Amino acid sequence: MPDHIASFPFWEGFSVTSSTQSGQSVSIRLEPCPAKARLCRHCSSVAPKVHDVCWRTVRDLPIVGHALTLEVAVYRVKCDSCGRTGSQHVSWLDPHARVTHRLAAFVAFWSERIPLTHVCQLTGLHWSTVRQIHRQALERKLAALPEARPKRLVMDEFALFKGHRYATVVLDADSRQVLWVGEGRSREAIRPFFTWLGVERCQAIEVVAMDMNTAFDLEVQKQCPNARVVYDLFHVIAKYGREVIDRVRVDEANRLRDQSKLRQVVKRSRWLLLRNRENVPEAQLPKLDELLAANASLMTAYVMKASLKELWQTPGGWAWRAAWRNWLAMARGSDIEPLARFANKLAPYWRGILARVRWPMHTGQLEGINNRIKVMKRMAYGYRDSAFFFLKIKAAFPGNP
Repeated sequence: MPDHIASFPFWEGFSVTSSTQSGQSVSIRLEPCPAKARLCRHCSSVAPKVHDVCWRTVRDLPIVGHALTLEVAVYRVKCDSCGRTGSQHVSWLDPHARVTHRLAAFVAFWSERIPLTHVCQLTGLHWSTVRQIHRQALERKLAALPEARPKRLVMDEFALFKGHRYATVVLDADSRQVLWVGEGRSREAIRPFFTWLGVERCQAIEVVAMDMNTAFDLEVQKQCPNARVVYDLFHVIAKYGREVIDRVRVDEANRLRDQSKLRQVVKRSRWLLLRNRENVPEAQLPKLDELLAANASLMTAYVMKASLKELWQTPGGWAWRAAWRNWLAMARGSDIEPLARFANKLAPYWRGILARVRWPMHTGQLEGINNRIKVMKRMAYGYRDSAFFFLKIKAAFPGNP
């Protein structure tokens, strides 16, 4: 390419003095325009005194598929206003940066939508450079959010790695903003959230929805003295399915080991029994009815699950207490050991179930967010840096405007 002198608006204050092309790369040489006033980057005052000049090599957006490198001459000026010596102010380039503002904006935009590896292929930048730009953009986005003043919280965990390693997510139930993400699901693991929240905001929390996680419950009671805990229906019923229906089904299958056909019917009925009746396909309803009619223990466990769900629909406190005592008495007197054991385990949690009458909350909205978190994790093929992953989660769910 021939040497030339030209100015472009995206390189404000500089002129192109030469350019070269080598393969799939283009290099452009930029020098300050003599007619453009030089500004101090510290105080933005005009600084006409030039101390010396330094050449910086920076990357810019590719041109028609060619990687673009800029060789920029930046003056070091002495400012009469603030008395400091430093590089001149460049509107499109940060001090010490190796990429221009528009390339950084391009990287930040696409890093939220496609895997970082693909952004590297688009820009020709190294993966660590792309991740650093993306991380800085996420931090700026979160710093710009107004201070959260939550009244109602939702807490749940999701699988972070294989091997039963979990992370905890805390959501503002009103704004749908992810307030905090941390590795682990113990009391010690979630304590930093309440430290970040502070005493004043902890006292303002009115209710927290969660599953039957004792660690969450105890830490909320300690840190948020005015908060009520609400247990989510889905998690309680899922626990009932695992500990009661599954156990009764296995016990009944073992009891029928001498009757192979009946045993196979019971063994293969797991998903049929765990489903709500209204969700069972019409073609399988006769099979379900026949199975329950032939086995009293399975019938009892199935009916007691439906009765347990009704506790979350009871309209008033006194009606709920009567329904709860009735369910507890029937479970303990059922002569079905897994059901009685589950009832005894559930009994200490009655306040969290009763709170549903006053606070009709659940963790469903956070379950949806957890599904999107799994998609983010799959897109990136996993994250080596959990802190960076948690930053992406909080930035992806900043709450309602």
